[in-house]
Amino acid sequence: MERIASFSIDHTRLQPGMYLSRRDGTVVTLDLRFRRPNTDDLLSNSALHSLEHIVATILRNSPEKDAVVYFGPMGCQTGFYVLFDEAKLPLDGIVELLKRAFNEAAAWDKEMPGQSPYECGNYRNLDVAVCRKECAYYAQVIKDWTVDKLEYEFRL
Repeated sequence: MERIASFSIDHTRLQPGMYLSRRDGTVVTLDLRFRRPNTDDLLSNSALHSLEHIVATILRNSPEKDAVVYFGPMGCQTGFYVLFDEAKLPLDGIVELLKRAFNEAAAWDKEMPGQSPYECGNYRNLDVAVCRKECAYYAQVIKDWTVDKLEYEFRL
């Protein structure tokens, strides 16, 4: 069988950042890597879940919302995937949208979206403060990111 795209990257050398993972027609997948893989420094379940609620809410309410296909956590707990339609928003536009979204999430001063048993199956592990802290960190990681920096450095 073919090796999937994310398994063709040397995870022992991958640094936090934003990477172009794959293209499927006009749908582009970006790998938003928060932590170094294969370390004990993983995102907590609360951080993953909280970022999913707040950042997804920001992306799906942005002027570019029609281009956003999906935003969600990686099973390995080192970051997130964002899928978007490049026919509706070019790659440089999604990079700028993500910078804005993480800065907005870092300053989030509203209630946690979807924090009720009616809206979320695990609503009790959501934490706005944890989300703000992680988003502030990641906003600094990607603040100078450009399309030219989206390529993985270490392929297997």
